Amino acid sequence: MSNSSQTSWGFQVSHPKSYARSHGDSDVAEDVTGGSPPPPPPDNDGGDSHSDDHSDKSNSGRYMRWFLWSAAFILTATVSATLGATVALITPLSPLIVPQNFIPGAKENSWRQAFRYDLARPVNILVMGIDRVPDNDKNSPDVFSGRSDTMLLLGLDPTADSLTMLSIPRDTQVELPGVGLAKINDANVEGGAALAARVVSRTLNNVPVDRYVRVTTDAFRELVDLVGGVEVFVPYPMQYEDVTQDLYIDLEPGWQTLNGDQAEQFARFRQDDYGDIGRVQRQQTLLKALRQRLLNPTVLPRLPQIIRVMQQYVDTNLSLEEMLALVGFGLDLDKDDFQMVLLPGRFSNPEEYVASYWIMDSAGRDRVMQQYFQQTFDWSSSDIRRSPQRLRIAIQNATDDPELAHKLARYLAENDFYNVYIIRDWPDQVRETQIIVQQGDLNAAATLKRVLQLGHIEASSTGDIESDLTIRVGEDWLIQHPEEEE
Repeated sequence: MSNSSQTSWGFQVSHPKSYARSHGDSDVAEDVTGGSPPPPPPDNDGGDSHSDDHSDKSNSGRYMRWFLWSAAFILTATVSATLGATVALITPLSPLIVPQNFIPGAKENSWRQAFRYDLARPVNILVMGIDRVPDNDKNSPDVFSGRSDTMLLLGLDPTADSLTMLSIPRDTQVELPGVGLAKINDANVEGGAALAARVVSRTLNNVPVDRYVRVTTDAFRELVDLVGGVEVFVPYPMQYEDVTQDLYIDLEPGWQTLNGDQAEQFARFRQDDYGDIGRVQRQQTLLKALRQRLLNPTVLPRLPQIIRVMQQYVDTNLSLEEMLALVGFGLDLDKDDFQMVLLPGRFSNPEEYVASYWIMDSAGRDRVMQQYFQQTFDWSSSDIRRSPQRLRIAIQNATDDPELAHKLARYLAENDFYNVYIIRDWPDQVRETQIIVQQGDLNAAATLKRVLQLGHIEASSTGDIESDLTIRVGEDWLIQHPEEEE
């Protein structure tokens, strides 16, 4: 085919003739690796009934979503404090991307000229934030040979218009070939991205891993500083010092705008009861804050500089065309299209192993892989469908009514939810009740929301780690149930 080319990974990539004429390869490369993206050209067709103002606002919204995606996707792994030949062995040899359908004269075409590829099917991408490697020059390829401080499996589904971010704790116990029992963060050290992808695939029921992205530790601080900081609620004082790691953490509680160094402190803090899992939760909190910051129009002019600075910290086997397809996919994603989930499990007991591990829960893993990654299982497999009444539900008061958690517990008991417990109040008041999907069970969260008749389902794992669902009850409960107030 004269208008097709073979990528280095054996995938066919089509180039529409109109696109090839108007955008040479060098122009496209500049758009992605540091040049400013082309602004939408003026509309000269005169045939659209919408006003120019409306079109400008629509394009502006798409511009912001594109900026959010292009910056946040590649740099997702760097939300950790410290913050290849793999996929050809794992992925089915089917195309990841297809050319977009081009409709002459359509206004949307002018906006998406640079993104003329779509995802052809669901795609899974392994993202790793790599620890610092002592004594390595930052420009050496060896900077990507350290332990994976952060590990995320991103699931992009064009059929559902959704993006899932599965956080895999760095201490997850796995079997490494030639090593034996080990923590999953050692996979990159032992065999690079290839081994890490194979281990993740095998651990998660042989889920396909299509591509990888590795990010060095230095990226996160620079990114946060380049966007002007991120607004984060620090729930309690964080003080810790480790001279051997050159780590100094000193954060006061409350809402504050963290610069790059402070954001790294927030993510790296481990001196609480949750250890590595607490870090995962804070990574998810930072990711949401970063995504919100990237929506700010004042950040847009900094895009070219951000891309130029960040590219030196990234190693990936994504092709240029595939990056364009991913950016195009992100154009139409809204806030609720992003879902974050933690690999279910538990901490190992000291008498079990010398090292401290995160022991994966097989039934929870199966449930997550079914709900978020479209895997199917035989009925003989672990029970992945549970009655919501059997779930462990944590209640956390986030209002100034000291009795509200107990009132909600009584309400749930009246509706046959008895496996309920109350945890320490959330130190910040919230207006809308949050139903936090701690163990990834979206169906149970939807059932609970119908029972409560209020609330927003928070697809993240930032609640109580012992719970299946955490209800962070807000002021909307007081408004809807005034008769229960004293």
